[in-house]
Amino acid sequence: MLQSSPPQESQWSPAVPAQRSSRDLAGPWHSEAACRRDEAGLFFAPSQEPTAARLSREQAAKAVCARCPVLLECREHALLQPEPYGVWGGLTAAERRVVLSRRRRREATSGSGTTRVA
Repeated sequence: MLQSSPPQESQWSPAVPAQRSSRDLAGPWHSEAACRRDEAGLFFAPSQEPTAARLSREQAAKAVCARCPVLLECREHALLQPEPYGVWGGLTAAERRVVLSRRRRREATSGSGTTRVA
């Protein structure tokens, strides 16, 4: 992995468009996923995988994600489920935890300012 700091919300979690595309109407988003043509082992860690091998594998998986036409749908799926393992939508499980934590903090902060006292 080339990045040394945690992912930023704006960098890693763009909003999924609210309007449904013709792809959504034709079938499930995962039917067009680039990873359907790749080995699943690229996206999920084998047990006791050495750190260097994990980082290399995750980088290769993210390269597949980068060219995927349904990257945003996949990412949002993994954040909403939440998926506890693997690379989904170009994010590792650790990166997704960071994004989810930031979303929760942002929602808690924005929600606290709207309470009225009678």
